[in-house]
Amino acid sequence: MISDDENEDGNREWSRFWLTARQFWLGSTAWRVWLLCVALIVLVVLQLYVQFRFNYWNRDFFDALEGRDPTRLRQQATLLIPLCLASVVLAIVSVWGRMVMQRNWRQWLSTKVINYWVENDRYARLATVQGDLKIPEYRIAEDIRIATDAPIDFVVSVISSLLTAVVFVQVLWQVGGSIGFAVAGHQLWIPGYLVVSVVIYSGLVTGAMLWVGSPLTRVIQTKNQAESELITAAHHLRDIGEGIAPKQEERGVIAGLWMALDRTIRQWKRLCWQLMRNTLVSHLNSLLAPIIGLVLCAPKFLDDQMTLGELTQAAAAFTLVQGSFNWMVDNFNRLAEWMSSLERVGGLLLSLDRLNGDTASDVRPSRAAHQPADG
Repeated sequence: MISDDENEDGNREWSRFWLTARQFWLGSTAWRVWLLCVALIVLVVLQLYVQFRFNYWNRDFFDALEGRDPTRLRQQATLLIPLCLASVVLAIVSVWGRMVMQRNWRQWLSTKVINYWVENDRYARLATVQGDLKIPEYRIAEDIRIATDAPIDFVVSVISSLLTAVVFVQVLWQVGGSIGFAVAGHQLWIPGYLVVSVVIYSGLVTGAMLWVGSPLTRVIQTKNQAESELITAAHHLRDIGEGIAPKQEERGVIAGLWMALDRTIRQWKRLCWQLMRNTLVSHLNSLLAPIIGLVLCAPKFLDDQMTLGELTQAAAAFTLVQGSFNWMVDNFNRLAEWMSSLERVGGLLLSLDRLNGDTASDVRPSRAAHQPADG
């Protein structure tokens, strides 16, 4: 369980991180960033359109196969080429756009934090502070990367998931239609039964992941801290070997290195068990979702109320919609890692603030600082 004090500390670290990081989106050159955001959204819409066309291609191909129509099969085979080409090109351009934005934000934020760390000899004074803040360079190099990479991917994927759900829910409603069945002598009808089914199924899966995976953020944060302590212990031993630290400390430093290694391995075991539990939910979902779509459509197909093409179209749409609704299931592990890194960067900034008595001041670059170029 996470105590109230830990939650309060986490909130302070989040606030401190965003106080600095948000300026990337609000500065005088932020219009370039927002222009790239618009371009990424356009790419998402185009990718969704291609996916929509693939869904209907799937229906037409299997209908032609069911009807043993070679002319229609050749037409669908010809149409497949431009669809695949468009999908590949859009995917490549999307990767470029996301990584440009991630790289620029990371460079901008790293420059801010490094300048703040270096100013007024804070880097030297921070080394004397007692507590769990170890090797800030790790937080600057690794945690800032994760803290700036993940939000871009999350926003793009959330927008894509929302648009996918809106478009393909309509496909499910139109293709699936209503279904009737008898219960205790009464005939019941469920309009849009595939939509109702995918909402119920997605809610169950997301709830299961939230229940099983809730400790993951804290586990990752503790593991990262143990890794930092192991690196710090190794640095101390190297300092002795290079004559920077006194030789008489060698025995205690070596003992501390073995203890740090033991703590790190224990935290990795905790992480392993937590990821195994998360994988149980996510992998079962990846196996069951396509099958459930087919099973739900099978009664209408057997009653000749649905063609083979419509069966495969509806099953594919069911998988896409549940994937959109279960966005958190697919991204839970990375979301937890991002939250952990965000708190660690915020913790570093708060520690630097305290050295000057600044409780929530902005990070200002030194005069020698250079601003990273866009693009």
